[in-house]
Amino acid sequence: MATPKYVQRIARLPEVFAILAAHPEGLSLTALAERLGVDATDLHTDLLAFYAADVDPMLGLSRPETLEFFGPGGEVDPNEAELVRLVEDRPGEEIGVEHVDAAELALVYTAATALAETEPGNADLAAAIEVLTEAVFGDTAPNPPAARRNRPLEILHEAVSRRGKVRITYSREWHQGVIEREVDPYRLVHARHGWELDAGPVGEDGALRTYLVGNLRAVEALDATFAEPADLERLLAEQRRTTRVQVRIPHAARWAADFHAEDVTLVADDEFTATLDLELLPPVRHRLGLLLLAAGLDAQVLDPPELIAAGPELAARLLEHHRGAH
Repeated sequence: MATPKYVQRIARLPEVFAILAAHPEGLSLTALAERLGVDATDLHTDLLAFYAADVDPMLGLSRPETLEFFGPGGEVDPNEAELVRLVEDRPGEEIGVEHVDAAELALVYTAATALAETEPGNADLAAAIEVLTEAVFGDTAPNPPAARRNRPLEILHEAVSRRGKVRITYSREWHQGVIEREVDPYRLVHARHGWELDAGPVGEDGALRTYLVGNLRAVEALDATFAEPADLERLLAEQRRTTRVQVRIPHAARWAADFHAEDVTLVADDEFTATLDLELLPPVRHRLGLLLLAAGLDAQVLDPPELIAAGPELAARLLEHHRGAH
């Protein structure tokens, strides 16, 4: 399963290592954060999370010390440190597959290449991806993928940074038709199935809107800027709030749960079926309906009761639509 929060935490690690490798004496957390364009407190938290990670705590095996935290007078408690440096100037080896679980390394690599889509001109990040590619593939490493130039994503990334409005032409995901509108781009999220944009202005229902970047037909940066809502963090958290739904589906259909849900937990299983707890983003009823149709006639919702008919309802709407199209 994808772990978006973990990816967010480690997304900039390759760039951090590349920068620190060029400064063997170390850098202040403030200076490093400025180079990366992030909050120094958040960066400190991210680095501590990597520093403290265990490869296998049950066996007492910990990750070798890649980072060293210190203050003006020397080594200090990492939680109170002002400066950070690499223990050795071999960042490629320090995050190589011999020290880090392959799944974790793959997440670093995926996060780094995703970040490169928004920053195609970032030389430090490109160099870090080259190191990661060698770490992942070893002697058989292919040429590192060039940063894919995604012009709409670049425009959105810049607009989020400067709080600039954009005009989009968008093929709707959950309804028919193509729309054109001006939006306030608040946040880009690299979600399970690609980049998504959480945007305003806040609707009459008090909610934001999420647009799939892959569904954008056109993006135009406007001169006008926007002011963020005072409660933006709450609105963004609410936009990503999931609903738990329990289903029972055939084992062969578990791919549908992985595809449509943000998180999947196995509750029980038998020879033919699996009972799963799913965390679904809005629109929950429609996502669940698609999942149930893909899973087949033996799939069923166990909880909550008000969503039990989500599959048949969507099937009826699709049937009516297609009958009307002929």
